[in-house]
Amino acid sequence: MSKDRAFDSLDGVDRTLLGLLQDDGTLSSAALGERLSMSVTPCWRRRKRLEELGIIRDYQANLDRRKLGYDVLAFAQVRFGKVSDNAPDEFERAVLGLPQVLTCHKVTGEADYMLTVVATDLESYGRFVEEVLRRQPGIVSIQSSLALRELKAVTRLPVPQ
Repeated sequence: MSKDRAFDSLDGVDRTLLGLLQDDGTLSSAALGERLSMSVTPCWRRRKRLEELGIIRDYQANLDRRKLGYDVLAFAQVRFGKVSDNAPDEFERAVLGLPQVLTCHKVTGEADYMLTVVATDLESYGRFVEEVLRRQPGIVSIQSSLALRELKAVTRLPVPQ
């Protein structure tokens, strides 16, 4: 469990509001208030408070990657030779600027990092590995796994009640 326990200060209305916003981030304060049986101003204040606490980080539209031409979803495990030098720090900074990298996690196990990467096809993924990842200093191995079928892909978190 996270050390940041802002969630502990939330009541049932806040938790319901979070669920509603995860379902539809475009809901206005008026629409939220109607669903929560509240007037607009208190509903807006609750939403603002959740944003200020950092529980709501941002709002976005969830896009269909295939309809945008990203037919390849790959998982790249990246391993460094020496983690004592600054190569991993440079890698982390570089990854932040790569739009085709959807997620990057520092992990335990054989690899040091696990990336989720989208590409239009296998050839473009191969170019990404060769021209971008392999050129990062300190990387000794990259192991890729390709998604054959996507069973579940959500960004919604379960909101504890």
